[in-house]
Amino acid sequence: MNISFSFIIPVYNRPNEIDELLSSMIALDYDHAYEVVIIEDGSSETSEEVIKSYSNQLQISYYQKTNTGPGDSRNFGMRKAKGNYFLILDSDVILPKNYLSKVDDFLSQNYVHCFGGPDDAHKNFSNLQKAISFSMTSYLTTGGIRGKKNTLGKFQPRSFNMGISKEAFETSQGFGNIHPGEDPDLTIRLWKLGYETALIPDAKVFHKRRISWNKFYIQVNKFGLVRPILNLWHPETSKITYWFPTLFVVYSVFSLIMTLVGYWYFIAFWILYFVIIFVNATINYKNFSIGIQSVVAVWIQFYGYGKGFLKSYYYIHILKKVPEQKFKKLFFSK
Repeated sequence: MNISFSFIIPVYNRPNEIDELLSSMIALDYDHAYEVVIIEDGSSETSEEVIKSYSNQLQISYYQKTNTGPGDSRNFGMRKAKGNYFLILDSDVILPKNYLSKVDDFLSQNYVHCFGGPDDAHKNFSNLQKAISFSMTSYLTTGGIRGKKNTLGKFQPRSFNMGISKEAFETSQGFGNIHPGEDPDLTIRLWKLGYETALIPDAKVFHKRRISWNKFYIQVNKFGLVRPILNLWHPETSKITYWFPTLFVVYSVFSLIMTLVGYWYFIAFWILYFVIIFVNATINYKNFSIGIQSVVAVWIQFYGYGKGFLKSYYYIHILKKVPEQKFKKLFFSK
């Protein structure tokens, strides 16, 4: 089929990120026309002036709307888009020049109605951003679920780097109003509708992520809060692995207590794991400081996610609370 692409990019108070993203699009080695749809989601600091500076170089459709969250903003953009295949990006990514050609090559040979691609840290990112990227993408932490070639089971695309056909969007009605978690929710609903998903390993983006430890903690804590809600909605997708961060935190506390009463060997396994994290990250980035910061990032990730998961599981699955009422901040009003 003849594929026409539309990038769908919601943005909220991040004009500098949009500038970097559009600059990377100009360098794409793709020879055919494509559309860029940018949705300003109720920003007080808009990207309008930045977008005007690219209007002669890219085919941009720009919309401003009230704040209803990234999922609903993506739906808004897809309803406005002119293409028949939507490429959904977060505003804080940068595209390698071969991104679109890799996507086009894959879909031309192995067409799927929904795909995802991996993310990585750009060489110019800060050490903190690289450490957080390592924590979120390493096999030692997430098992490669965010875009490694040997990921087990069906691949769940993430909305920082995701493609969906116009047909699949219209059939599924797009993203729900939960955030975060709107992307796995959409993927699971697509599976139920009979659509397949795929990983395009070469369709990589450089993902800036959060730029402080506190923001990173808030993000991963929300990821933990969301997962028991998704398990409630889609119980067939529940996995024991979702408990691992919580169990890791419990083991950490247990190890510390046992060490205080003279049984040090429990904490030895804990120390060994973080030594492996440090060595792996240091070798990967050839930087001692990133190795140390990666240890901190992994602990924050496990603690934040594990704490959020346990809290949400208790209220949603034990006390049977209604998610939209108990965790109102995870849901946007459309």
